Amino acid sequence: MPTQDELFAAVDSLLAGEPELPLPAERARLREAAGVTQARLAQVLRTTTQTVKNWENGRSEPRPPRRQAYQRLLEGWAAKYPQPADSESADSVTTDSVPTDSEPESGPDTFTGPARQSEPPAPTTPTAPSANPAQAAQAATPHPGSATRSTARRTATKAAVRPAVDPRFPHGPLAVLDGNGAAYCAGGIVLECPATTIPQLVEWTLRESGIGAARLHRNGKDADPLIALTESATARFGLPARLEDRRGLRLPEDHPVVREIASAKWKLTQRGFGPWARIYRPAKGNERQCVQLAVLPWDALDTRAWGDAGELPAPELARVLGVYATRVLTPRGSTAVTGLELMTAMRPPTRAVKDTSTGEWVSGHNPGSLGTIPVDPAPPEAPQEHPVAQGWTGGFLDEEAYQWVRDPKLLTDEECLLPYAVGIDINTAFLAAAARLAVGLGRPRRVQRPVFDKKVPGSWFVDLSHVEIDPRLPSPFTPTGERPTGPAWYQTNSVAYAVELGYDVHPMEAFVRDETGPYLDPWHDRLKNAYVTTMADLGVPTGKDVDERAFLEAMEHHKQVDPPLACVLSAIKATLKGGVGKLRERPQGRHYRDGDRWPALERATWRPDIRAAVISKARINMHRKMLNTAKAAGLYPLAVLSDCVVYPSKGPSPLDFLPLTDEGHVLPGTFRLGVGPGLAKLEGVQEMAWAVDLMEQGYNPARHIKGGDAVLDEGE
Repeated sequence: MPTQDELFAAVDSLLAGEPELPLPAERARLREAAGVTQARLAQVLRTTTQTVKNWENGRSEPRPPRRQAYQRLLEGWAAKYPQPADSESADSVTTDSVPTDSEPESGPDTFTGPARQSEPPAPTTPTAPSANPAQAAQAATPHPGSATRSTARRTATKAAVRPAVDPRFPHGPLAVLDGNGAAYCAGGIVLECPATTIPQLVEWTLRESGIGAARLHRNGKDADPLIALTESATARFGLPARLEDRRGLRLPEDHPVVREIASAKWKLTQRGFGPWARIYRPAKGNERQCVQLAVLPWDALDTRAWGDAGELPAPELARVLGVYATRVLTPRGSTAVTGLELMTAMRPPTRAVKDTSTGEWVSGHNPGSLGTIPVDPAPPEAPQEHPVAQGWTGGFLDEEAYQWVRDPKLLTDEECLLPYAVGIDINTAFLAAAARLAVGLGRPRRVQRPVFDKKVPGSWFVDLSHVEIDPRLPSPFTPTGERPTGPAWYQTNSVAYAVELGYDVHPMEAFVRDETGPYLDPWHDRLKNAYVTTMADLGVPTGKDVDERAFLEAMEHHKQVDPPLACVLSAIKATLKGGVGKLRERPQGRHYRDGDRWPALERATWRPDIRAAVISKARINMHRKMLNTAKAAGLYPLAVLSDCVVYPSKGPSPLDFLPLTDEGHVLPGTFRLGVGPGLAKLEGVQEMAWAVDLMEQGYNPARHIKGGDAVLDEGE
């Protein structure tokens, strides 16, 4: 039998073995409270950003010696940023909401605390038995605050989204309402909605439906419930089948439904009652009172982003919108608006901080965000109609996507005799560019004769005309691909590429930002996961070492595997592209005059410099791949349009012309094939003679390689 001393020694050894770490959520809270990014923490602990993410979501635990260092850091942060004793009062602090369109939001106050709990309702009664008892029990869970009985049933649907785990929102983020009162929710749930007027619908949604979604960030706000109205539901509530005001996109103020809303003491935001209407009352305590409506017959779901989703039956549309809401965000307007609001949802502008003088919780700046105060750009970064650009004669930033065609005189006979022109497309090129992209968070500062620093986001006035590029390649510094002829304004990424190519640069002046950070990283991570997961659901292999031939084969028919889910994929791509475009939303309306401010300028997220940084990096990434391909295989493109590049080829597949390794894979650094952002896929194939003919006529083959007209759309 061991002695007491031996047992005590064993226990002491165990206690000294590994320090006890806080729960994963607390680790993330402490890091965010300190204003430190995951990338910065990974750098300090000499590990990877993904490893830090795994520590903070509970997928893995740090091992010695990093564990002890991590523990010491967390203990230091815990002393400086203790867990609020009254978490409810901290969570109830008002945070700033971002408008759902270009107008400044004068609508609902935003609170981040949980909804107020009231007396539980009578249990819901399923209208159809479920084959899965657990699902049946979950479908019958009542929503807190319900005053009447709602009917709920669950049906089996392909790739259905599970209802939200948050007990406040048992029926998911949204519903598609039919004219017979059936409200189809995510996961196959069907509720019975007795409302016959819009105010009744709003009351039912807030009090009985159990619809909504929890915040994506602890400092953010819960998503307002969304009700999509089908054509028959539109008629049920007295709304016109077609919106007559196609310019203003809203019902007139004297419309009976608008008057009905006002009579019931509900309010509309400044957008009025249009395809995406928000109806609200000022928040009470921790409880938001806001419902968003999407009127489907009024083209709420733009076919350019959503494909044929608006024509789907209500149950299928609920599935499509539910998948999108679960993977991206509950739609809050167009995909461009939603893309912009996702940035704010992932990086809320404010957080709860304790006022040391009063001991009260107040709203304070959230480190790493853009804050709540709009910041004007530097004159060269602004569009020419912006107030700060009036009278500016020093030139403007021109960081846009490629639209370039090689001079037909530079085509060789060997190229012209090849049978095919093959277009390859970069997957979510703007999203790939947003990864680990340092952007300015504050105001620009003008500097004369600066020393260039690639780590400093900004705009630089510099002469890059001396950079020599093979004429069979586009210049990396202009969207037209033409060589610069003198000094011009460039974003940091463009100037850094000139340095990477081995050239000296001597900027004459610059507008730089001292406060910087990877603002778009969380936005990138969420959209990347949404994109890759949806592609996997469509049968496309997504592993790191994917067989490229199997990938190309799957891509040929992936949209036919599940057409409704293909609508989700289209919307995800439109969200990321449109969100970038919204950063530089231009003035709208025939009455606008240059020099006047327009509503979008009142958003802290109106940041043309961030848009320029994303597009500049995407264009440089494309040029780097083209240059590496030319060096490895002597191949030169025929044309480029944004993220699509066309090459001459001996066969109809990218594998017929791209340089390969000894193992048969596309050479790293060129156009590697695969699903992830920044990897490539086949865009289209045509005859080489067809491409040459277009080039000689001055047209861009990349625009038509897919068999139609490509649309260069930045979401503006």
